[in-house]
Amino acid sequence: MRIAIYGGSFNPPHLGHALVAAWVVWTGRADQVWLVPVGGHAFGKAQAPFARRARWCSLLAETVSEHVRVETIEETLPKPSYTLNTLRALQERHPEHSFRLLLGADNLPDLPRWHRWEEIARDFEPLVVGRVGYASPPDVPAFPGISSTDVRARLVEGRAADALVPKAVLDDVGPDDLVWWAPAQADQ
Repeated sequence: MRIAIYGGSFNPPHLGHALVAAWVVWTGRADQVWLVPVGGHAFGKAQAPFARRARWCSLLAETVSEHVRVETIEETLPKPSYTLNTLRALQERHPEHSFRLLLGADNLPDLPRWHRWEEIARDFEPLVVGRVGYASPPDVPAFPGISSTDVRARLVEGRAADALVPKAVLDDVGPDDLVWWAPAQADQ
């Protein structure tokens, strides 16, 4: 199978993530999408505990499609998490699959800072999806500019986020989770 690896903080996952995963499957760009919550962010971003973010990703996956699942490999890999190491470890554990990296156009300006980006691009056929506010690749829709940063700020301030987060995920976010987000950290 062709697997699109969709990594991120997912702090929390939102409708933008859901729409991207569904589009990839619906359009046949991959047979499955594996959501991979980051274990230790390479750029040092603060985030909710891994187990919470993995659970939210599972709830999002169940909402989207049977072709979307969660892969928690980064929980066991050395920190910080480097995308190349994760992709290589997945390739080693699942030699029956081919993997490609799925990422949003908002990541493109940071690629020079990524650990060994050239190898990722060469070996894992990146699939870049558009995002409102960023230059989109040709023939790819621009997905809504929803950010986890905005979602967290809304939740901490007691404002509604139900139009931005799948109901199953939002129902699972509790008061204890708000501690991790006050003040909201700047990541997508």
